[in-house]
Amino acid sequence: MNKNLILSADVLDIIFEGRNKAYGAYDLRKTYNNRVATALAATIAISTFLLMTVFAKHENKDSLSKIKLIDINISELAKEPVKKIVIPPPAVPKPQAVKVELKKFTPPEIVVDKLVTEPPPTVKELEGSKISDINKAGEKIGDDIVAPSTESKGTGPVNAIKKEVDWEGEFFTVQMEAEFPGGKAAWSKFLERNLNSSLPTESGAPTGKYTVNVSFLVDKSGTVSEVVALNDPGFNTAEEAVRVIKKCPLWTPALQNGNKVTYRVRQSITFMVID
Repeated sequence: MNKNLILSADVLDIIFEGRNKAYGAYDLRKTYNNRVATALAATIAISTFLLMTVFAKHENKDSLSKIKLIDINISELAKEPVKKIVIPPPAVPKPQAVKVELKKFTPPEIVVDKLVTEPPPTVKELEGSKISDINKAGEKIGDDIVAPSTESKGTGPVNAIKKEVDWEGEFFTVQMEAEFPGGKAAWSKFLERNLNSSLPTESGAPTGKYTVNVSFLVDKSGTVSEVVALNDPGFNTAEEAVRVIKKCPLWTPALQNGNKVTYRVRQSITFMVID
């Protein structure tokens, strides 16, 4: 630097003489005072704003403190009578009695010295009216309307007497009949295999049909009992039919309303004698 300019030069120019001023340090030092002043100004402005905010809130608290608070005693409120709202029941209309028209109908009397001055009503006038000994105005009830009874005793719904079912008893009609194991086809094969079909011929029966009606019980367990022949065509046919049915295995019991019951079975067995 020129000696003549040293006295008038800035300290930074002397320090950075011959150095790279564009590097950044020179500019930072040169603008240091301006930046400090700007920072101080901003700090003062922010501090002033915060103080004003605090004072404003303080004033609001003072205004809130002016609100008048009223204490309410709950016990005093409870002393006030509570008005009950009573809802009246709905009005039920009273049944109106039907006024039945009455027609005076007095059977004519045959007398010598007394004449009937009032003729009896005609059949058309009697239609829809109730026969009585006086005349009275009212409604014609017709054939399909019955006048209400005036008696108050002995009226009301009649409950039907329920008869209890005896599930241990004997049933003649059921929802599902007792069945031989395997069905009707197996039952027919059982009879064919076990019956002695030549027994009537051996007993001297003439040509023809010999039908035996047999009745027996099938209980809840399926056991066959009380085997009885209802008729006897002869020639040992009834005894043979009873003997074979007594040999039956267990049947499938009958059902009534989902319950196993004792059921009476009737079976016809026919023996044929062919010439």
